[in-house]
Amino acid sequence: MERDRLPPTPIAALPAQESEMVQSLMRRFALEMAETGLRVGGVTQMRGADASGRSRIFLRDVASEAEFVISQDLGPGSVACNLDAGELALACAAVERAARAGADLIVVSKFSKQEAERGGLCDAFRAAMTARIPVIAAVSPHFREEWRRFAGPLAEDVAPSREALTEWWARVRI
Repeated sequence: MERDRLPPTPIAALPAQESEMVQSLMRRFALEMAETGLRVGGVTQMRGADASGRSRIFLRDVASEAEFVISQDLGPGSVACNLDAGELALACAAVERAARAGADLIVVSKFSKQEAERGGLCDAFRAAMTARIPVIAAVSPHFREEWRRFAGPLAEDVAPSREALTEWWARVRI
């Protein structure tokens, strides 16, 4: 059956209370699916130190391993938002390219403040949804209502475990 005749593909929404564990789970699952021959795209969030030892947040592309450093160094004592919107846009574009290229599965690191305001990785979600590609995403507990309005009936809450993801994938795989 062709994709254009299929119903919309659901999104597995993982609760992101334990962000590091959920990001690791999504990344491992994506890489395991890629090892089986599936075309997997998307980004997961990581934390690490830069060359000077400062903590950074970055998104890593699951297919290419490209890294997008989304936190900027604003100097000592800064309390301003340190999100690098340009790097976030580059990460979003990478996910959109994967969706256009016909990925079988997309992982999106998060739905949080930027996405709740219809920025951030929203276009990555939309690209996957338009292409009817299954999506796995972490959803911030602080933005659950915005998530429900954004994803609607496509979203399904899935427990943050390998077993739950495997069960979800078995049900939605086309």
